[in-house]
Amino acid sequence: MDSTLMSWLASLVSGGAGGNIVGALLKGRSRGPMMNTILGLVGGALAGQFLPGVMNSSQPATPDGGGGSLLGNVGASLVGGVVLPLLASLLAKKKTA
Repeated sequence: MDSTLMSWLASLVSGGAGGNIVGALLKGRSRGPMMNTILGLVGGALAGQFLPGVMNSSQPATPDGGGGSLLGNVGASLVGGVVLPLLASLLAKKKTA
């Protein structure tokens, strides 16, 4: 499989998982399963393309999405997938029961 495609798939899966982890941890402030997944996918895709070079400095990221290891990509995407839904849940008004 092409390394760029593998990188994108790893970013999306890791980001989606991160979004769902945040949703499970913040049940009262969760944006809902679908929105947590979408925010996680977006956060994971963005972080997976920009952060692996930071996390694995021996192979800096390149503009075409290459560079960095797959593990660095997964880690960065997981972080991005957690951060974006977390920010959205903290900025949103608390649901009333």
